[in-house]
Amino acid sequence: MKTSQRGFTLIEIMVAVAIVGILMAFAIPSYTEYVIRGRLSEAFTALGGAQPAAEQYWANNRSYAGFDAAAAFPAGTANFSYALTTATASTYTITATGSGKMAGFIYTIDQNGTHATTGSPTGWGTSASCWVDHKGGACSN
Repeated sequence: MKTSQRGFTLIEIMVAVAIVGILMAFAIPSYTEYVIRGRLSEAFTALGGAQPAAEQYWANNRSYAGFDAAAAFPAGTANFSYALTTATASTYTITATGSGKMAGFIYTIDQNGTHATTGSPTGWGTSASCWVDHKGGACSN
């Protein structure tokens, strides 16, 4: 009586491993960029929320100086720290600086609502008029 063996041949396993390797070569970089873009939204949300809070602070104090001590000023996180880099009676600039895995990203907003990307890792680009959120310097905001 003839017995048949079950299982995969070495060639079949090697082909499967090669296909998985090719798929991973495309998937991992795309996923990494997706995660970075998700973390960038943290800075965009904090800076966007700080602008009306700064206007409220100015309405109460007639100056932007000292806004960084206000309760409405964005608190630092594991990904970004926030600083009031310029503050006078009539102007301000709030800067979000990336830290940890987000190191190199630097975003600003001022009293006019001007968004700027003043620093970014290699390949991302900078802009004086928007927050860069895609490689190559593309902005969606």
